[in-house]
Amino acid sequence: MARKLFGTDGVRGVAGDLLSPELALALARAATADAQAPRPQVLIIRDTRESGEMLQAAMAAGVSAAGGDVLLGGVLPTPAAPLLVRRYGFDLAAVLSASHNPFQDNGIKFFGADGFKLSDETESRIEAALEDDAASRVQRPPVETPRIGRVRDLHGTRDDYLRELQLRFSDLDLSEVGVVLDCANGATYRVGPEIFRRLGARVTVIADEPDGRNINAGCGSTHLEGLIERVGAEGADVGFGFDGDGDRVLAVDRRGGVVDGDELLALAALHLRERGRLPGDGVAVTVMTNYGFHQAMAAAGIEVATTAVGDRYVLEELRSRDWALGGEQSGHVIEMGFSPTGDGIASALLTLEALAGSDLADRRAMEKLPQVLVNVRVGDRGALDDAGEVAAAIEREGAALEGRGRVLVRPSGTEPLVRVMVEAPTREEADAVSARLVGLIESELAGANGG
Repeated sequence: MARKLFGTDGVRGVAGDLLSPELALALARAATADAQAPRPQVLIIRDTRESGEMLQAAMAAGVSAAGGDVLLGGVLPTPAAPLLVRRYGFDLAAVLSASHNPFQDNGIKFFGADGFKLSDETESRIEAALEDDAASRVQRPPVETPRIGRVRDLHGTRDDYLRELQLRFSDLDLSEVGVVLDCANGATYRVGPEIFRRLGARVTVIADEPDGRNINAGCGSTHLEGLIERVGAEGADVGFGFDGDGDRVLAVDRRGGVVDGDELLALAALHLRERGRLPGDGVAVTVMTNYGFHQAMAAAGIEVATTAVGDRYVLEELRSRDWALGGEQSGHVIEMGFSPTGDGIASALLTLEALAGSDLADRRAMEKLPQVLVNVRVGDRGALDDAGEVAAAIEREGAALEGRGRVLVRPSGTEPLVRVMVEAPTREEADAVSARLVGLIESELAGANGG
């Protein structure tokens, strides 16, 4: 059965519309039944969106109706879920968050008893169960004594998560470091500043006053302007911007330069390899990762595996190779030695650990190639598959850049767009190659674009 609800990172949509309380209840009931435990113990955590409490109540009802016990963990970053699942031996965890999306959206993603996100097969079974349940509801015989689970608060979850972070970074002394944290008015607004203070940093915090509607609103990892300004005003050494659910981070150096996930991952890879903590001497990235990263890793003797876009695919690659480190340009960094999912706070601390007191502004882990990314709107993104002249041009331009850069042209997975990415030794060359390809795509796919 092809999945319809689950995307690459759970179920996501407008809260109260696509993501209704009815759907949340049904998903929770089906996922709990699929957990195959005598009395499943299910953790639920959420971010700061105003719809979180509504959906949490619906999910708690679904778990309880399936005979599971609900443990409400409160507002916590997504990466706290797998850590708590493993710590307490829970059977399932559900996270209510839409990551970097605006407050109107929300999402549901599940983690299994092993701490990993549910497999495609498990998600397909859950969707099939929803369909079967809807089809049979009118014919269902009454149940004499249904088993109803309990719902209770799980106290101390914030301290549990902080304890795990502090244990992992117990040797990190930040007493000489001035840090600005942008918490996106999201799930990191308490635990982020707290762990940096515990490790001795001088901490300034922005976007830490969530009101249910201001999550990601002009702040966080997708809007770094405020962080850049505050780092300069405070004379801070470094700034970190988290997204709404805290599973990714971008950095800002003291000069206001933005440090994306590629550079953070390069710093981490070199550092962990030097410490003997990079199994297989390999790292997994996506097709969007800058060509300069590949050059730097090749020079260091570190193998690079490339996946489709999405931290889900990075994680699959890491598990298949028994590697420990991977990530995305957007700031998802997965260090399996700590957690089987991206953790923005842990990634920020890993960056400072890798720097070992040096200045982020003077980083030398990799040299980024100029990158140009253009989205070309088309009527049918699938038309790219049959555009022979476009394919020939892509091959020709890519061959001309071989060893110096690269070309990547791909349809969007969610929108009527063709994404054209070019990396070259100079911005001028990247712009020129991009312009030729964009012009050809617009010309060749004009029919698909309705023009």
